[in-house]
Amino acid sequence: MTTRRSFIKQAGLAAAAVTIVPRHVIGGSGFIAPSDKIVVAGIGVGGKGESDIASFAKSGKADIGFLCDVDDRRAANTVKNFPKAKYYKDYRKMLDENHKSIDAVSVSTPDHMHAIQALAAMELGKHVYVQKPLTHDIHEARMLTEAAKKYKVVTQMGNQGASGDGVRQMRDWYDAGIIGDVHTVYCWTNRPVWPQGIPWSTNKVEIPKELDWNLWLGTAPFKDYVEKIVPFNWRGWWDYGTGALGDMACHLIEPPFRVLGLGYPTEVECSVGSVYVDEFRRGYFPDSCPPSSNVIMTFPGQAGKPNVKFHWMDGGIQPERPEELGPNEMMGDGGNGVIMVGTKGKMMCSTYGLNPQLLPTSRTKEVTVPQLHKRVTGGAEGHYAQWVEGCIAGYGKADLSSPFDLAGPLTEGLLMGNLAIRSYDIRKPRVGGREGQFDYPGRFIKLLWDGPNMKITNFDDANQFVKREYRTGW
Repeated sequence: MTTRRSFIKQAGLAAAAVTIVPRHVIGGSGFIAPSDKIVVAGIGVGGKGESDIASFAKSGKADIGFLCDVDDRRAANTVKNFPKAKYYKDYRKMLDENHKSIDAVSVSTPDHMHAIQALAAMELGKHVYVQKPLTHDIHEARMLTEAAKKYKVVTQMGNQGASGDGVRQMRDWYDAGIIGDVHTVYCWTNRPVWPQGIPWSTNKVEIPKELDWNLWLGTAPFKDYVEKIVPFNWRGWWDYGTGALGDMACHLIEPPFRVLGLGYPTEVECSVGSVYVDEFRRGYFPDSCPPSSNVIMTFPGQAGKPNVKFHWMDGGIQPERPEELGPNEMMGDGGNGVIMVGTKGKMMCSTYGLNPQLLPTSRTKEVTVPQLHKRVTGGAEGHYAQWVEGCIAGYGKADLSSPFDLAGPLTEGLLMGNLAIRSYDIRKPRVGGREGQFDYPGRFIKLLWDGPNMKITNFDDANQFVKREYRTGW
């Protein structure tokens, strides 16, 4: 017969048997339980994709389970570094065969493939990390922003400067009123450092045996392979890349976007650098980004602040040096930089928000303000670990620097610059003119933008660049 005393004794032994022991005690020091890790699949694992994958693994909480690249040459190092990961050439096959085993997907492919690859993963409920620029065109950016909410997945764009201390320091200064209300912003870059403003080559060359050219083209119209388009020179062609803006704007526009809380621009205008075929003829190569551009956008002021006039310059064009900057002091980092002009002062930084300074630079050490904005552990390098931790925490619980609800509007804003650039050289036959004579209706027009509806309201020809058509089958 079981007495009350023996029952209590047995119950106590049973309770002791099921006592939960912390995972680190079971696994030893440094042990991370499988339930506290994610399985990451990488699409595009060479070049920047190689360093992205390595950074996720470095977090200690991401297992690299699957790799995908259309070019075996580019993927070789990553495949070697992660021998247990299964390797594919077609991301669709990888996702179809392994979607139950994948928790999150990293996309580091050329710009024209970002949206379709990220959306394919999001539709399967996978968290996504997408390299900058988030998308190739404005419609795609809006699509991914909405998809993140619909599928409740954790997202991050690969503009690692968004997690850096520099952006947060500038926010601290601005929120403390140190430079007053910003009304003018200058961003500049020395890009492009690849060919732009040139005709597509007519010289056919053999496709490298390691490269699946059809898969690389993906959503883009079919064209014969040309030498050196892979792995880098695609950036200068509208079918694949987004030019200097796509390459650098996410790193340079991030600080003013975050500091000033900018949204959709309301108007944009631009001028572009000319290419001359010879001393008599100006080159016209609509498939290629121009060698330089100067874009001016207007953003509505937020919370009662004044409107912001935003100047983007590339191809070596730079703004006038501020009077407060000494003659021998570096402006930005030389080739790239950001200057914000306020009613009480100015501040400046270089790429990724690095080296933030008040102007004159002597003020940087003289001014002390409270640290209002929490820093990210590891700064810009912590951008990767932040996303991994966010995936483990789950949707709605993650603390992220560049989730799509922030990265999407930022991307739309910078792509407005490209919309203006592409509209600049729209050609139409000149009425009553001789054969070969054209007018340029887009060149002298200020484009008015309806952000919520993604539409140019005063020049319909420009709307063809808001959303592109994918190649049949994609």
